[in-house]
Amino acid sequence: MDRERLAAQLRLHEGVEHKPYKCTAGYLTIGVGRNIEERGLSDDEIDYILNNDVDIAASELASTFDWFAGLDDVRMRVVVDMVFNLGMPRFKQFQNMLAAIEAQDWPEAAAQMMDSRWAKQVGARAERLRDMMETGEDSSDF
Repeated sequence: MDRERLAAQLRLHEGVEHKPYKCTAGYLTIGVGRNIEERGLSDDEIDYILNNDVDIAASELASTFDWFAGLDDVRMRVVVDMVFNLGMPRFKQFQNMLAAIEAQDWPEAAAQMMDSRWAKQVGARAERLRDMMETGEDSSDF
């Protein structure tokens, strides 16, 4: 079977949608006719999407902040985690935290993270990230 021709045929018949929509049968669908209500995503697809989203967040950080490339691994993961959760526009509103990171004032950066509506909304996540930011260490056992 010629997979390239089949893919082109399915794109023609199903269409290509970059955002979820309801198909004619009423199911939440995305891409080329992927019924995500019934089929969902495989673990490999979830990992693929996650890796793409992490790459996007890290790329946005690297192109926006000169200090990003100089962070240690733990603090780099903290800010990528925050951008992943908040998106870059909301992350950039943490101006006092960003200034503290640039100055490598880790206790102040950690304190500024917690002085936000975001910290109240995400609870334990913010506390874990605060500790990682302040100490540069990760004691999480995933």
